[in-house]
Amino acid sequence: MDHFDYRDGALCAETVAIPEIAAEVGTPFYCYSTATLTRHYRVLESAFTGRDVLIAYSVKANSNLAVIATLARLGAGADVVSEGEGRRALAAGVAPERVVFSGVGKTRDEMAYALAHGIVHFNVESAPELEALSAVATETGVTARVALRVNPDVAAGTHDKISTGRKFDKFGVAIADAPLLYRRAAALPGLQVDGVDIHIGSQLTDLEPLRQAFERAIELVHSLRAEGHAIERLDLGGGLGIPYGAETPPGPDAYARLVFALTKDLECRIVLEPGRVIAGNAGLLISTVVYVKDTEDRRIVILDSAMNDLIRPALYGASHIVVPVREPAAGAPLAPVDLVGPICESTDTFAVDRPMPPLASGDLVAFRSAGAYGAVMASSYNSRLLVPEVLVDGDRFAVVRPRPNYETLLAADRIPNWLQDANATANELAE
Repeated sequence: MDHFDYRDGALCAETVAIPEIAAEVGTPFYCYSTATLTRHYRVLESAFTGRDVLIAYSVKANSNLAVIATLARLGAGADVVSEGEGRRALAAGVAPERVVFSGVGKTRDEMAYALAHGIVHFNVESAPELEALSAVATETGVTARVALRVNPDVAAGTHDKISTGRKFDKFGVAIADAPLLYRRAAALPGLQVDGVDIHIGSQLTDLEPLRQAFERAIELVHSLRAEGHAIERLDLGGGLGIPYGAETPPGPDAYARLVFALTKDLECRIVLEPGRVIAGNAGLLISTVVYVKDTEDRRIVILDSAMNDLIRPALYGASHIVVPVREPAAGAPLAPVDLVGPICESTDTFAVDRPMPPLASGDLVAFRSAGAYGAVMASSYNSRLLVPEVLVDGDRFAVVRPRPNYETLLAADRIPNWLQDANATANELAE
């Protein structure tokens, strides 16, 4: 469920008409709904009522400070995978003790920053990282609380590029090797071994892979406790999918029932790392039709948004529902079109032969379910400006990340002195 509906012929975010925002902000832009973010968090939270659960929002899904702050005020923690994400979580008001630092390639500088700012929960993914964290924690005089991310060799049944729990994936340590590494961790200074972490992928639409992975993690918890390790938390990761189209992923209630059934006697704090399931359907990407081009065998609708703004279709072959911002007339005919962007790449294509109502230059369209892995993965490829982001709350909206200008884009580069002299000489010759 989201809070984007047609009202008086125009698509609205809550009660704000999208054309009103477009007139002020310009297109393309991302638009997020506070009501949808809130509802998705509350539904997940209520599904786990009665359990000691930390919902650590996965910042990589959407790292806008306003989004994180909205969730922090609801009680969410944060799962971060870099110092930058850690800084965002803290700046948005997430208490450091509710931040979990994950990621396969944490540097010593990142570890030192986290420990210095009260982030002490680490999900460690390799033996070398364990040694590095011990050294940094010892140097700083802070104890790091450690869970090892174990790889259960379970195929998530999702897209290959977002599967993370198979034995050949780069993430975590083989579950068979975990006992030895836990013994090593327990002997290292500066570390407190207190958890087990697991995460097998993203956009999961079936609970069975999660069941298999959770069972293996729980079995490991029991064996570690038998060895004398005080395992107090079990991080089950994230990955629950959302409907982008015809998918029917399990809802939070079914997910919670699975977790309850498997962990009811475990006496562990459960950590969840939801991202997409909270933010995905809370966002739209709004774009303008630039041209409609008819070729010999197809109609091509060229938009002002591109793969640099929303890379999921190009990167994953993902599909987003696209709707006109002005409500089509009842019975409006549908005809197949290709929806493409202006970038000089054939892969800058959002949809092929997509049935759409009539569209003309200047019309606005909305990409649904664009709140996760949208703006956060954007780039300035082709020297295009990054897309602004807008947060709506009831009948008001605010630009929560402005569109940069071209001066800012160019100012990020530096031309060395010897090239400046060469440019001057070239200009003189040209005159």
